Amino acid sequence: MKTTAGGICAAKGFSASGIHCGIRKNKTKKDLALIYSEVQSSAAAVYTTNLVKGAPLTVTKKHLENGKAQAVICNSGNANTCNANGIEIAEKMSTLVSEKLGIPANDVIVASTGVIGQPLDIAPIASGMDALVAALGNYSDDAAEGIMTTDTVKKEIAISFEIGGKTCTIGGIAKGSGMIHPNMATMLVFLTTDTAISSEMLAKALSSDIKNTFNMVSVDGDTSTNDMVAIMANGMAGNEEITSEGEDFTLFMQALNTVTVYLCRMIAGDGEGATKLLECTVNGAASKETAKTVAKSVICSSLVKAAMFGSDANWGRILCAIGYSGADVDVNKIDVSFTSRAGAILVCKDGAGVDFSEELAKKILLEKEIGIIVSLNSGNESAVAWGCDLTYDYVKINGDYRT
Repeated sequence: MKTTAGGICAAKGFSASGIHCGIRKNKTKKDLALIYSEVQSSAAAVYTTNLVKGAPLTVTKKHLENGKAQAVICNSGNANTCNANGIEIAEKMSTLVSEKLGIPANDVIVASTGVIGQPLDIAPIASGMDALVAALGNYSDDAAEGIMTTDTVKKEIAISFEIGGKTCTIGGIAKGSGMIHPNMATMLVFLTTDTAISSEMLAKALSSDIKNTFNMVSVDGDTSTNDMVAIMANGMAGNEEITSEGEDFTLFMQALNTVTVYLCRMIAGDGEGATKLLECTVNGAASKETAKTVAKSVICSSLVKAAMFGSDANWGRILCAIGYSGADVDVNKIDVSFTSRAGAILVCKDGAGVDFSEELAKKILLEKEIGIIVSLNSGNESAVAWGCDLTYDYVKINGDYRT
């Protein structure tokens, strides 16, 4: 398994584009993206658990009932959520793609991201379709930019791996910076692969993976209305189709997880106003659910996040977050350590403080990527969650997000 270039265009038969069509006022920012497969693909998606859902999710769910897709269209700058004609606009977006690419409209995945409750005019999207389709090529970067909102960096990756003697590839792009909190979906993520795999097994792989990846990311405690992770698999790698569990499915799952974990880390590290990526690893839990509950509680704590911003080794806030998490733990067995490129330091043993160097702790916590290691010493299960620090800039960004 190795990293390769190309993002969502790395897999055989996929192309992408991204343009500025006029949804966003800033003409230097792309606001419309397209992903296209040369052939119809197996497809699957997972969606936000928020009861208020963007119209594109309703349309995409309907389109993916047969487990097939061939294209993705996504706009940024407007979420197309809570609009009276939202479904009509989302359906029109898929129709425009259908007309320009000569594919069925129900083979189009539709997504939107941006401000909630603002009317979305189809005119700029319609006028930009010729340019969007004409620009299709090896342009994963452009598509990644086209789906960004408050993101400060593009998020993309591709890896190659072997199944049955055939080289397969999985690529992905993501957007996510704010309004990110478990459970699913937590952001927009689009994945492509040339692996031959049935729609049923693809859905099984994605739904299984997100439990330990995208559902373990939190930036600010707010679950968005438009979150979706979608994957298309066009089979052009030529491997024998994966139709059941076994060695090939396991290899595919490992490759998928490599891509999703990478994107999780990028999303968490690019949280709105963030200066640090936080990764909480919980070991020694009595159950997987306990480990996940504890990890999420720590990563979601505003006080922990603020302490990490200030590079303050305030381990008491971590114990506090564990204590109110609802997990069944023995607080008298908990150990806590901090790690980074600058080293590692134990700050809590058996639920109580230990003597440690504040100077070394400060040095460790000044790094851009911080590990919070929690040992529950009550079993063999573990879990990882990702988040970021809480800074002044988070309030600044969200104080005038709409205007």
